[in-house]
Amino acid sequence: MDLQSRKLTFIQEFLRIQNEDIISGLEKMLRKRKAEFYEASLKPMSMKSFNDDIDQSLEDSAKDKVISSKDLKGGIKKWS
Repeated sequence: MDLQSRKLTFIQEFLRIQNEDIISGLEKMLRKRKAEFYEASLKPMSMKSFNDDIDQSLEDSAKDKVISSKDLKGGIKKWS
């Protein structure tokens, strides 16, 4: 059975579930497994990349290409 068929079968089974504890358990497991998958895909940053980012940040700061935390928080409040 291919992945698409397995997903459809799973959805059908899921829709038949009437027990909230089972649904909660599946939700919890899904969140945990997605987080584990994401964390496993992370790659450490190289020292060169890390130092390049620091240099870029210092350059941006020297050229006043920064935003204050106050302005940033104000902008975020306007999003909603």
